[in-house]
Amino acid sequence: MGGGNGAERFSPDYVTVWEEGGGKRVRPIWKRSSSLRTLLIGVLCSGLFAPLGVAQRAQWEALNQRLLELSRNGRYESGIQVAREALGIAEATFGADDSNVAISLNNLAEMCRLLGRYEEAKPLYERALRVAEQADGVESPLVAQTLNNMGEMYRTQGDSGRAEAMYSKAMAIREKYFGSEHPDLAQSLNNLALLYAAQGRPEDAEPLYHRAVNIYRESLGADHPLVAATLSNLAELYRSQERFSEAEPLYQEAIQITKTQLGADHPTVAMNLNNLALLYAARKKPKEAEQYFLEALAIQERRYGRESRASITTLTNLATFYQDQRDYSDAEPVLRRLLRIAEKTYGQDHAALVAPLNSLAELYRKMGKKKEAEQFQARAQKVASAPATP
Repeated sequence: MGGGNGAERFSPDYVTVWEEGGGKRVRPIWKRSSSLRTLLIGVLCSGLFAPLGVAQRAQWEALNQRLLELSRNGRYESGIQVAREALGIAEATFGADDSNVAISLNNLAEMCRLLGRYEEAKPLYERALRVAEQADGVESPLVAQTLNNMGEMYRTQGDSGRAEAMYSKAMAIREKYFGSEHPDLAQSLNNLALLYAAQGRPEDAEPLYHRAVNIYRESLGADHPLVAATLSNLAELYRSQERFSEAEPLYQEAIQITKTQLGADHPTVAMNLNNLALLYAARKKPKEAEQYFLEALAIQERRYGRESRASITTLTNLATFYQDQRDYSDAEPVLRRLLRIAEKTYGQDHAALVAPLNSLAELYRKMGKKKEAEQFQARAQKVASAPATP
């Protein structure tokens, strides 16, 4: 169970809040993901604009706040509808070439990306970039945010070359615009480090994480959630290298900060508990591993319910852990629960059911239950051979 398999990394999304005088304040929201990303929500002060269109601007602001809440809670399908409405209002109110339109385009693109709808996300990002460059200049923070988001899209598609180029451009703009100690620069450093870690380049990732942590500590304070997020990512890098004694205290520090700042039942606490459990499993400490898997799962159940997709990673890890311990009777209900979640989410005949069906078949073979193994194996084969469903 070593390496990065089954681990989760922190992803605080940045919200751009527009204030009096045209300044911007960056505020994080928190979600599950594989890296840091940016969701641009424009909260506009009425004093910055003429009276014309006040009602439309107020509606746009309200939609942006609604989108923020939907995104925080992982309701991306609903978020797409809200983001589309906000984009239409932005275009009608501000004009097609306004920077606020670029913000709305980014928001809609992010919702599409988070759902894996990359073909829809890409042209939205590209248009957002063109508008941002024309409205704010090619080296503006909004351009950097857009490049960062495009980098995340390419990274999740496995296009490391383009992802690195986008992250690097965003980082260069931010360092030039904000200086070498700004939180936005730390975000770019973290993202690039995540990419290098995924590429098996820990020697390149580690110094970037350290620099990001130092920037966050100096600019935001030692107990800020972004410090915890980056410490967790650094801990995961160490865990993947089997540097367990270095990883463990970082996980523990990240958990403590997150509990204090965001609450003991926050999803990011569950993420860190899952990752710490993986570490203990790798260190052959089954009692501690099971304890932290179950604590992570309990948080996810309280927040999302027993059969939510949010618990899939932890349940999968827990089932694997039990099988590694030859606790097959404990693994069985966990795997059956994973199957129910897949059925609820995708339907009875979706290709996503093949993995949990095969896992159950393999488990029953290990348990000597030939009949059950054959039943689940046959169903897996039937689903796998069926025409693809959306």
